[in-house]
Amino acid sequence: MESSMCLSSAILSLCLSCMWLGVLPYISSAQTDTIKPGEELQFSEKLLVSAKGTFTLGFFSLESGSYLGIWYTTDDYNKKVWVANRDKPVSGTDANLTLDADGKLMITHSGGGPIVLNSNQAAGNSIATLLDSGDFVLEEFNSDGSVKEKLWESFDNPTDTLLPGMKLGINLKTGRNWSLASWISEQVPAPGTFTLEWNDTQLGMKRRGGAYWSSGTLKDRSFEFIPWLTYPDTLNNIYSFNSVSNANEIYFSYSVPDGVVSEWVLTSEGGLFDTSRPIFVLDDQCDGIKENPGCAVQNPPTCRTRKDGFMKQSVILSGSPSSINVNLSLGLSDCQAICWNNCSCTAYNSIYNNGTGCRFWTTKFAQALKDDSNQEELYVLSSPRVTGSSWWIWVIIAGVVLLVLLLTGSLYYSRRKFRGEREMEEAALLELTTSNSFGDSEDVDHDGKRGAHDLVLFSFDSIVAATNNFSSENKLGEGGFGPVYKGKLPEGQEIAVKRLSRGSSQGLVEFKNEIRLIVKLQHMNLVRLLGCCIKGEEKMLIYEFMPNKSLDFFLFDPARRKILDWKRRQNIIEGIAQGLLYLHKYSRLRIIHRDLKASNILLDYDLNPKISDFGMARIFGRNASEANTNRIVGTYGYMPPEYAMEGIFSVKSDVYSFGVLLLEIVSGRKNRSFHHNDGAFAINLAVYAWDLWKEGTSLELVDPMLEDSYSTTQMLRCIHIALLCVQESAADRPTMSAVISMLTNETVPLPNPNLPAFSTHHKVSELDSHKGGLESCSGSVTISETEGR
Repeated sequence: MESSMCLSSAILSLCLSCMWLGVLPYISSAQTDTIKPGEELQFSEKLLVSAKGTFTLGFFSLESGSYLGIWYTTDDYNKKVWVANRDKPVSGTDANLTLDADGKLMITHSGGGPIVLNSNQAAGNSIATLLDSGDFVLEEFNSDGSVKEKLWESFDNPTDTLLPGMKLGINLKTGRNWSLASWISEQVPAPGTFTLEWNDTQLGMKRRGGAYWSSGTLKDRSFEFIPWLTYPDTLNNIYSFNSVSNANEIYFSYSVPDGVVSEWVLTSEGGLFDTSRPIFVLDDQCDGIKENPGCAVQNPPTCRTRKDGFMKQSVILSGSPSSINVNLSLGLSDCQAICWNNCSCTAYNSIYNNGTGCRFWTTKFAQALKDDSNQEELYVLSSPRVTGSSWWIWVIIAGVVLLVLLLTGSLYYSRRKFRGEREMEEAALLELTTSNSFGDSEDVDHDGKRGAHDLVLFSFDSIVAATNNFSSENKLGEGGFGPVYKGKLPEGQEIAVKRLSRGSSQGLVEFKNEIRLIVKLQHMNLVRLLGCCIKGEEKMLIYEFMPNKSLDFFLFDPARRKILDWKRRQNIIEGIAQGLLYLHKYSRLRIIHRDLKASNILLDYDLNPKISDFGMARIFGRNASEANTNRIVGTYGYMPPEYAMEGIFSVKSDVYSFGVLLLEIVSGRKNRSFHHNDGAFAINLAVYAWDLWKEGTSLELVDPMLEDSYSTTQMLRCIHIALLCVQESAADRPTMSAVISMLTNETVPLPNPNLPAFSTHHKVSELDSHKGGLESCSGSVTISETEGR
């Protein structure tokens, strides 16, 4: 019996030993935030995670090699905020992070000698720790466990990213300079073209050592040229700036509230932005001949003009580049600068796939079509010119002759013409603002000349000057009306100019309509029309400039969508609703917008929404409830069935569009991403949301980017309200005043929604056959009477 018990005891001990050995690897690989002397952490491991899980330190690989870096743990894109060996990449994945017995923190690898991070600051009794600030510190400890000295820290060796608490400036005692240096390219983190420094009172960006951009003086807790960083509202007012200047150091730093993710990134093309906030400086903002706020004065070659700029194009290559530069420290921005300063250069691109080296061309190119062979993407000069002495001689001769012929006659003629031309322009504007040729559903008084005095009539020359002669650099985009340009008036006000295109499917009717309507509207959630310009066939509308473009620019982009947290999206939803309520009920005119969609919601500096594009809008009499038209206009997917199929529109038409837009804001997905035209039923975002609501799984609709920033109750209520807005019957849909009441007051009960429009019995083919000219397609198509916009 005794021997049997001893045998059992031995077996039990053996089993426990085996179990302990099996558990050891898991214990040793548990996440930690420290490295102690003698420890070695391998490439394949997630090396360190800060105490609260905010930051992670580990190895990562790019085309240029492998690196040790730090990133926000929750960042889906793993944007590196610090790189240890940015200019010393390691080949392969055979690398370790080691803290030896002497206190040297180094990267060891099989391809060469160790890369020591703290070469002159080592001590035996030291520990390296990744802090929740993102700082990686090496500290020497006393025998009692207290910190004796900080030997080294990553914050003293910044790369391209400024984190809250990091310094930009100089240590006057040690001479250490705290500055950012951009990556060469997205695949090469070595120091690149641009640096960001602190110059006593302002941020200064340099391009290869020369002045490029500055923030302007930091005064009253705001920068001169980027004041929107600290506008006093709940959306943007997150930054606290700290500027120190004493005998020991001169530096700038910033802080944000606890829990806010923030990182100021200097891009390889000269941009500066916070990944979770609006952009501070755009890529290429100060390239070429530009006069944007903060840009340093450049001395361009005489062969370049304001109209010149480089655009990425697919072209047909007919020969080899005229020259190449194999320098691996050159990025695309360097190639652009070299080409810009060479009057013969017409195009450039990188040599290598990692975005380094330069190739240059001096020839002209043909635009490549989709199926053309031998095509390549180049950055092509938008208005290349032929060079050569004879060309310039003929230009000078022609210019002198022309000047002599025209100068004497033009002075006299212009004096006589100016007054008459101005009167004709004003008369044309007066006709536009008082014309009674707007079709049906208009029960308003015509107030004669008052219309002409409700807005500014800009001269054509002033708009040409403001937009740099409608240069490609100033072009913001193009819609059905025509191109839109950014401009700047002599007094400094920025404007957006919509220029009526001669070939536009929209024309004089929409131009008249927009002037007639929007000039009488004043609301914080409607874009403001400043005036117009009429000269011959030129017709332009001048608006206040919206720096953050439109809602779709952020909402449907995987990276920029992160900026729109739930609090911002709520603000946008409520702003759009208030703007529509004003149009429907409180403006001097009762207006139906008829083309409400994400691209027609513009965003100001603070991401506040402003409804735009009133070319399709209609005026209602106060006693009218609906109207009918044979001219169907608007965007398929946002149009309710009674309008798309019968031409009947009312305030409930806008309510339907608002419901679709609300679902897009909640989900971060385009309505058209659910549309099929394979002969099956036309499934859209509303139908998808309806199916989830019936199954009690509405939260599956929510944009994953929102994470935990929203209240479940609020989100479910928003989806419910959206479904009420997209009901098939217009009579069932709520008014905008009811919508706002439901959005802002959670005690208001919500009725159950009925089936959304186009849910089961409207096939795409049925809709097509009902209205000629309306085609089934997978994209969002704005339609007019005869063709798509």
